[in-house]
Amino acid sequence: MTKKKLLLVDGNSVAFRAFFALHNSLERFKNKNGLHTNAIYAFNNMFENVMAKEQPTHVLVAFDAGKTTFRTEFYPEYKAGRSKTPGEFKEQMPYIRELLTGLGVQYYELDNYEADDIIGTLAHKVPKEEFDVVVLSGDRDLTQLATDSVKVEITIKGVSDIESYTPEHVAEKYDGLTPNQIIDMKGLAGDTSDNIPGVTKIGEKTAIKLLKEYGSVEGVYEHIDEMKQSKMKENLINDKEQAFMSKRLATINVDSPVDVNIDDLEYHGKDLDKLVPFYKEMDFKQFLSKLNIEEEVVQLEDVHFDVVDNFTKEMFTGDMALYVEMLEDNYHTSPIVGVAWGTREKIYTTNSLELFENQFFIEWLQSDSFKKKVYDAKRTYVSLNRYVGKTEGIAFDVLLAAYLLDTNDNSADIEGVAHYYGYSDIHSDESVYGKGAKKGLPEDEEVFFSHLARKIQAIHFLSEKLDSELTEKNQADLFYKMELPLSKILGDMEITGIRVNAHTLKEMGVEFSNRLREIEQKIYAEAGTEFNLNSPKQLGVILFEKMGLPVIKKTKTGYSTAVDVLEQLKEQAPIVEDILIYRQIAKIQSTYVEGLLKVIQPDDKIHTRYVQTLTQTGRLSSVDPNLQNIPIRLDEGRKIRQAFVPRKEDWLIFSSDYSQIELRVLAHISDDQHLKEAFIEGQDIHASTAMRVFGVEKAEDVTPNMRRQAKAVNFGIVYGISDYGLSQNLGITRKQAQQYIDTYFEKYPGVKKYMEDIVREAKDKGYVETLYNRRRYLADINARNFNLRSFAERTAINTPIQGSAADILKIAMIHMDQRLKEEKMQATMLLQVHDELVFEVPESELEKLNELVKDVMEHAVSLHVPLITDSSWGKTWYEAK
Repeated sequence: MTKKKLLLVDGNSVAFRAFFALHNSLERFKNKNGLHTNAIYAFNNMFENVMAKEQPTHVLVAFDAGKTTFRTEFYPEYKAGRSKTPGEFKEQMPYIRELLTGLGVQYYELDNYEADDIIGTLAHKVPKEEFDVVVLSGDRDLTQLATDSVKVEITIKGVSDIESYTPEHVAEKYDGLTPNQIIDMKGLAGDTSDNIPGVTKIGEKTAIKLLKEYGSVEGVYEHIDEMKQSKMKENLINDKEQAFMSKRLATINVDSPVDVNIDDLEYHGKDLDKLVPFYKEMDFKQFLSKLNIEEEVVQLEDVHFDVVDNFTKEMFTGDMALYVEMLEDNYHTSPIVGVAWGTREKIYTTNSLELFENQFFIEWLQSDSFKKKVYDAKRTYVSLNRYVGKTEGIAFDVLLAAYLLDTNDNSADIEGVAHYYGYSDIHSDESVYGKGAKKGLPEDEEVFFSHLARKIQAIHFLSEKLDSELTEKNQADLFYKMELPLSKILGDMEITGIRVNAHTLKEMGVEFSNRLREIEQKIYAEAGTEFNLNSPKQLGVILFEKMGLPVIKKTKTGYSTAVDVLEQLKEQAPIVEDILIYRQIAKIQSTYVEGLLKVIQPDDKIHTRYVQTLTQTGRLSSVDPNLQNIPIRLDEGRKIRQAFVPRKEDWLIFSSDYSQIELRVLAHISDDQHLKEAFIEGQDIHASTAMRVFGVEKAEDVTPNMRRQAKAVNFGIVYGISDYGLSQNLGITRKQAQQYIDTYFEKYPGVKKYMEDIVREAKDKGYVETLYNRRRYLADINARNFNLRSFAERTAINTPIQGSAADILKIAMIHMDQRLKEEKMQATMLLQVHDELVFEVPESELEKLNELVKDVMEHAVSLHVPLITDSSWGKTWYEAK
């Protein structure tokens, strides 16, 4: 009979390991809601690996139910003294449980007991002749469970490096001890991580020696009189009660009242209905792509439409819905494969390119008198521009409206929005066109045209419903006066593009290649040998075996040479600093030099796409390529901007950005007297904060380090940073970080009051709003779960600040576009990079643009503090910054 296999996972321990495996990437691992996801991501990776390796038939993940257990009843100091769990970790724990549900795995917790006890009980309970058991944990306490049928896997560093404990391995590791004697070892030596005291001055080696001679704690005390008089004997006698209590604390209870039926733990595979939306919510695109899901086409009611290739004037009169179909995401280059338009009563579809030469269609499209309802105005506007020029009269955008009404639902597919609002008479694009390499038009043209017609029906249904909701929620102005006009401005910016000098990029490529060769030779000289610098395995051998540097972390394939590891070693050997620089320049070379060269279009320009409906706060993001993410901290990164130039030789690149706009918004919203004063008087806000937080009387006595720390506190407060997050940013203890935060709130009481008030308001309403009624719903703001609630509270604090700052920049862009047209200037707005606007301008208009930008941006809105801009210009974007 083939034996079954039960996998038991210590949920808290492995999740904690997962968090710290990627804690140096904390800011990189966030989803669109701002939730930290590093622990969830690493936990998923670990779980997939162990499932693939072990192929279990039954699975359970056990969690601790709380800090109070039967152990704390007889020893309240058990596990005392541990650092407070980082909020960034705690906020992820509820989502790890949600992940497990999607993975098709049960989890369990038991009041008054630890996960260890649940695991021990089940490992002990299953029939040995039927089951092999694998236990996964980051806690060596569980090695006491190892038997011939129970293997205990302990994560060493991160979650991928695992040590397997069998009775043989325990004996090898602990000089002949049995797994059961691990308990006695802890009884004698204690365990600092769990605050188990043990016997004074007895360590692991002495404990092992005693156990090899006497077998157990009981055996030691049975033979205590035979021992020679020594300090150790004295300590054993004095701490006898402590030794037995420590053994009791270390003993896993294998008879806990666990109410779990083993048969119910049978693993039947992933629950894709739950896992797919979860991965989407977490922005785990890599995990999604591995699922390889193909959607079924569900049969819908017939839709009535006409397929046409002869176009008459009667087809293009009045207000209608319009949909333009492309199969690729990049609407700057993707061919249009079909168009649909029509009223509720009459719908037309076509795939004939002759449509774009038809005068009646062009006149209807370019007339502001005929109103068009669309799904994704900017996509429609930019794609049609390639065929027929500018579209006018776009009066409603279903995608934009749906995004504003609930930023948590930002589906890129009209079917997703339709289903959200109760309209189901439409297929998803994926079910009709497929995905990935298989994506393409359906063989049956009737299916294609029917799909387009259904989109027209959906636009009519949704536009009426969404328009009504925008009015109800006081968001009509936000939609009609800000977002819809902005979509056209962004479309024009994308169409214009920014010129990029390919020759400059190629020269940089040569320069970086030479620089990389120089650093490479220097590294070889320091290592005393040549090796493949891009091979982590070879690099690990050089650093940790040949050069003898301390091993920080191991992986399955050898030594870890990740950035966080090298950062810890760079003070110990010059080679490490050189390797870090080499990697940074190599990244800039591949991502930005070679990457940008690939996306320069035949007009010598790059045409990025702004995503207007992605972020929860209203900030724009940029893709294909992402021009908001060019690295500027490293000089080699900043140099990339040298390649961005104006369209003509006698023109300039002009850049203007808001100075500390989010802190100014915070001063306005919080109405804090000290924060407002600093901005009104034109003080250096970070130096001013340093004076208050560090108790410095004069600005000149503020050191650069004080200002740096105050800056981290200022921006940390805006993002609701925890003591853990601030301590990581500044390289200080969590206690110091908490003192800085506490002092800040003491000195800026208005900020503290704002935070308390906005959280209270969010709990009452279920959402928060920016100054301009941009709304963000917070489903977990009243959650009973502390971690879910804490994250929602942090989001409630940050959203009105970051969202209002994003709104102000959008208002400035709309006013700027209007003024440039009124003044009939040639100067053109090219890019928006968070708080910065980039223009190109003829030298003859420079002075006028400088005055205009200052006037428009600084007076875009009226706050309790002044808005200030910093402007600069030059022959390239690099010179302008």
